[in-house]
Amino acid sequence: MVLTVVWKMANNSIPFTNSQIVAAFEQRTPKSKARHLEAREVFPSGIVHDSRYMKPHPLTIERAEGSWKWDADGNKYIDYYGGHGSLLLGHAHPSMVEAVNAQIGLGTHPAACHDLELQWGQLVKRLIPSAERVRFTASGTEANLMAIRLARAISGRNKLVRFKNHFHGWQDHVAFGSKYAGTENVPGIIEGIIENVIVADPADPRAVRETLEMGDDIAAVILEPTGASAGQVPLGRDFVKMLRDVTEARGIVLIFDEVVTGFRVSPGGAQSAMGLLPDLTTLAKILSGGLPGGAVCGRRDIMQLLDFEAAETQGFEKIPHQGTFNANPLSAAAGTAMLRQVAEGEVTEVASEQGRKLTAALNRVFADEGVAWAAYGQGSCVHFFTNPDAMEIDPLNFDAPTQPIPVMEKAGDHGAAGLFRLALLINGVDVNSKPGAIVSAAHTDDDITETADATRRALGMLKAEGLFHA
Repeated sequence: MVLTVVWKMANNSIPFTNSQIVAAFEQRTPKSKARHLEAREVFPSGIVHDSRYMKPHPLTIERAEGSWKWDADGNKYIDYYGGHGSLLLGHAHPSMVEAVNAQIGLGTHPAACHDLELQWGQLVKRLIPSAERVRFTASGTEANLMAIRLARAISGRNKLVRFKNHFHGWQDHVAFGSKYAGTENVPGIIEGIIENVIVADPADPRAVRETLEMGDDIAAVILEPTGASAGQVPLGRDFVKMLRDVTEARGIVLIFDEVVTGFRVSPGGAQSAMGLLPDLTTLAKILSGGLPGGAVCGRRDIMQLLDFEAAETQGFEKIPHQGTFNANPLSAAAGTAMLRQVAEGEVTEVASEQGRKLTAALNRVFADEGVAWAAYGQGSCVHFFTNPDAMEIDPLNFDAPTQPIPVMEKAGDHGAAGLFRLALLINGVDVNSKPGAIVSAAHTDDDITETADATRRALGMLKAEGLFHA
């Protein structure tokens, strides 16, 4: 069945005023609204993370368990935000609770080495194929910053190649040239940094190859190996293989940002699934079981630039690296408990299987409702294709990796996406703002059935407002 969506209004112009969906959401969440108004007197926009910005106001969540969470008004939601991708086991998993509770009584910060950091690092080495040495940080942003510094130091070169719309945190080298910010007049970022960063377009592999082959001052290439926004804009293995071949031949450091894909695409991350090893890998999220933490790992000869003894015996200047919360005992406790289950159990495959079930269930709803949208993704990362250009597609046979990159760059850009998310919340389902769903091993078949039913009702609410018809 090939469907075409016809929208009443132009893309990105769906108004929030006079919407019954907005009115129903506000009626359902008065305490969240009140707390948001109070928060606006404390935080810019009343939030502490840009992705939590939403109209008319964000939710205030009071507790969470397994695949569910409850807001300040007592409303219950099936949660697919998943701690921004960090909760492979769902909320408040008993193993995480036990691990953190056991450690907190022993101290939260010894300012010294401790056994949990060693166990944690050993598990990273065991799971991530390219990890010959590991250095912990306090976040994924920090891990990417250190990886870039290491690459420049080992190569003696300056330039970094990044890709359009790939996300690597908020630090200066990567905070422009994405869907969040352009490449000109970027507030607070000095010209010297911008001049030494090349934002390449993965839609033009030939131009990317030429850039790498002709650039004599390129230190590193960094990318999300499954594609921008954890595969919302998919990349094929052939493209990544080309990068590996060219960077290896040119002495360019290849960095895989596996902050989201690490331990989720497979226990060994996207690199294990693809059979392609980078020089450096950055990790966070699942790494520390939902607590703050990150890591950079990779080739021993690169990582030894952080090594006191190597610097002394080989006569090079060591890269300094501090960090008050590197391998914090609470994060190490949760991370160790998490990675043991990844290494010894089947939690990654369970989450991936539930993700595949959710994708199939959503596409059945889209097809049944005559809506030319689609769900797609890799394993437990599920994305919505909201079809802003009104393409003729079959939700049951939509193959995202074969679509042109410019098409997929707009996957979630339809003007009704915000109202769709609100409609899902009204019906007891929370997805992220892309829009998309992060599935955990805690999501049950009943959750998926309920999510499909909620999606059907949400689409009905959009139709009732006259926003589209097939």
